[in-house]
Parts: sequence; C-alpha cells; structure tokens
Amino acid sequence: MSVDRLLPIGLLFVSNLFMTFAWYGHLKYKSAPLLLVIVSSWGIAFVEYCFAVPANRLGSAVYSAAQLKGMQEVITLTVFAAFSVLYLGQRITLNHLIGFALIAAGAFFLFRTPS
Repeated sequence: MSVDRLLPIGLLFVSNLFMTFAWYGHLKYKSAPLLLVIVSSWGIAFVEYCFAVPANRLGSAVYSAAQLKGMQEVITLTVFAAFSVLYLGQRITLNHLIGFALIAAGAFFLFRTPS
C-alpha cells in the first residue's frame, strides 16, 4: 500500500486518539468543574482537528468521502474500544463487539466496487 493511502489512515488514528480523550477522558474526573472540562476538551479537540483536516484533505486524493467516513468510523471504534478498556477500566461485551462488527461490515461495503 502506498504512502498516499497509508498517511490518511495514520493521521485519522492520531486524530481519533485526541478526540476520544476530548470526549471521554474527563469521565475519570467527574468532580472537575464542568466549565473546566469543556474548555479542556475544546483545546484537545483543536489538536484533533489539526490531524483530521489534513487526513481528509490528503485522503480525498485516493479515497472517496464515503470511504474516508467509513474508515474513520472503524478507526474511532477501534480507538474507543482500547481507550474504554485501558483508560476507563470498562469491559467490552459480546454485544459491543457485535455492534462494532456490524459497523465495520458497513464500512467494508464502501470499499467494494459498485455492483
């Protein structure tokens, strides 16, 4: 696979790491003031955008918008599952895995040649 195809995927992974922390990282600190959490999350989300926008801009040269979005959803679920277990200490159940697999199956069809 060429760098043109791999770079957007790598950038989306980094982007999703930041966004997952922006959206869910504060759940370990429920006593923190909500305004502080919002401002902190916004700052983290800014960094996320610094990776997501180039990922989509560069990726659009080799992937369709639908493929980029499908790829992003699968990456988001992958990052979130690891984050949920490793950072939040929550477990992934069979129902979670089935739901994630169905979303991944949908993304699979975005990369198939139209019938």
